[in-house]
Amino acid sequence: MVSETSDLAPTLENVGIHIDLEQKLYLSAASPTLEEVLNGSSLKPGEVTVSIKSTDRVAIEPHIICGVCEPCLTGRYNGCKDLVFRSSPPSHGLLRRYVNHPAIWCHKIGDLLYDEGALLEPLSVALTAVTRSGVKIGDPVLICGAGAIGLITLDVCRAAGAWPIGITDIDPKRLEFAKTIMPDVRTHLVEKGQSPEEFAEKIHQAMGDGVEIAVALECTGVESSVGNAIQSVKFGGKVFIIGVGKEKMEIPFMRCSAQEVQVEFQQRYVNMWPRAIRVLSSGMVNLKTLVTHEFTLATGVEAFKTASDPESGSIKVLIRSD
Repeated sequence: MVSETSDLAPTLENVGIHIDLEQKLYLSAASPTLEEVLNGSSLKPGEVTVSIKSTDRVAIEPHIICGVCEPCLTGRYNGCKDLVFRSSPPSHGLLRRYVNHPAIWCHKIGDLLYDEGALLEPLSVALTAVTRSGVKIGDPVLICGAGAIGLITLDVCRAAGAWPIGITDIDPKRLEFAKTIMPDVRTHLVEKGQSPEEFAEKIHQAMGDGVEIAVALECTGVESSVGNAIQSVKFGGKVFIIGVGKEKMEIPFMRCSAQEVQVEFQQRYVNMWPRAIRVLSSGMVNLKTLVTHEFTLATGVEAFKTASDPESGSIKVLIRSD
């Protein structure tokens, strides 16, 4: 394929926050091309490519790995020592019309809509969290954060049979949106200055008498939210942290120790895109409503303004190249 990048000049409006090779958040100088999600048609596979053919509809998993380090050889390529991840500097992102990408990471999407294919990346994040955290049918689950990842995680937990499910956020509109995904989800509006103990009391009331939370899926990376999750789970419960936060934070250590709370973390995903495609194709989850705004490639700057405006009501913003 022919690679094409934009000539968008760096401005404060297109500067992005990225994760460096040591997994530290930082505010980067703007690069010409952003975004880590792309799907479209294969134009010209290489001569040795046998897995895809011209005109196949594919979604691009943004990993490019070395294939020889210990994590790669043991099937945990998300920990590759020389990982290239599209949109994480120095690699350009996928907000372009054409890109040259290894065929192994170009996943056929069959009859899925491109709108759905654009959500395979966050769906893979959510599926990884629900799978690795061990959520089972009938498990009471708490989801902290009703952003895009939190809402997708809610739908995946619903499909996995978790019950009851609670979700929290500081934005009442996000909680209202969560009800459109799962009408009987238990919601809690996080109040400013609320202590972890007060939070836990409120969420336990919302979940129902006698319900002890088995798993909390933390989707914000905010220190106070992590503390709230730890305070809320049962003895021997699990807090699985999906969100990315600051480099150092304080957690209620003695609560974890005395209550044997298991705290685990997630680094993106591994071997999850094919499963995500099957999940979407089956109809077990429906993510179409999460695309609240659409723009053309020519109006891409407006798309980023909309996505960053808390008053816009955006969940996922889609940019079309056609």
